[in-house]
Amino acid sequence: MGVPLHVFVTGASGLIGGTVAARLIESGHTVTGLIRDESKAAALTRLGIEPVVGTLDDSEVLTQLARRADGVVNAADSDHRGAVETFIAALAGSGKPLLHTSGSGFVATGTTGERSEVVFGEDVLGGWEPDHPIRAARVAIDRLVLAAAEQDVRSAVLCNSLVYGPGRVPGRQSVLIDALIRQARSDGVVRHVGAGRNIWSNVHVEDMADLYALALEKSPPGAFYFVENGEESFAAMVAALARALGMTAPQPWDPDSPGNVWDPQFALHALGSNSRVRATRARDLLGWRPRHHSVIEWITGADLRGTAS
Repeated sequence: MGVPLHVFVTGASGLIGGTVAARLIESGHTVTGLIRDESKAAALTRLGIEPVVGTLDDSEVLTQLARRADGVVNAADSDHRGAVETFIAALAGSGKPLLHTSGSGFVATGTTGERSEVVFGEDVLGGWEPDHPIRAARVAIDRLVLAAAEQDVRSAVLCNSLVYGPGRVPGRQSVLIDALIRQARSDGVVRHVGAGRNIWSNVHVEDMADLYALALEKSPPGAFYFVENGEESFAAMVAALARALGMTAPQPWDPDSPGNVWDPQFALHALGSNSRVRATRARDLLGWRPRHHSVIEWITGADLRGTAS
């Protein structure tokens, strides 16, 4: 580890932000964490994080905390452009690091649960444009962060794939896996969209946090990183969930079924899509060496009784 830093982390009570903040504390850094819910403050304090209650719309608070810190990790909302603009303005000319959290859903292909052979590399932001307005807005924010390097901000985008594993803040788990478990408990059967042959790259939350720590210390300005260590089909993940939850074999999801707990757009564009990416730069440039290699092994060995309740 290099010189200990004071880092401002947004989304500090979430799966990503909370685990990154705890990892930075373990590395000897000091962390101030932004949270929306004051009831989460005690959990952060126990991890050694100084909690600050606020939102991404509090531009004056964000500016003050960013300028007071030696670096910023934005892990609260990938799609909040105002917060990103505030951080860039606050850090311009400082040479301080700004790590922005994105998500590989912006390269998602398909909606029917069928496999795609399309795999994206880390040059994707060079000229490619997504075909959905929400995804296009995310890409525009990522490009804005990278361009901040021209204003003497050591900016980087960490674009996470499907994150699995327990977060450091109690109760925080994978968004997509929690959605599958919540649906299963709703009607007693674990389901996948269509045949479930669609594939998502994935990464364990602790390996992800290791990469944030490396990027904070070593990343050059204007760098984009996919964050993944393997990939798996939803059919395989759902089958493992069925075994872990003691349920019968998975069944396909019917988007027209009554009482479905999934939002149809979320089901089709997230759970029914492919998001296949490769994290080459993190390994080659930062020396990232993930320790967890299988989401199926994690599901099989995890205690899922308290998740998505």
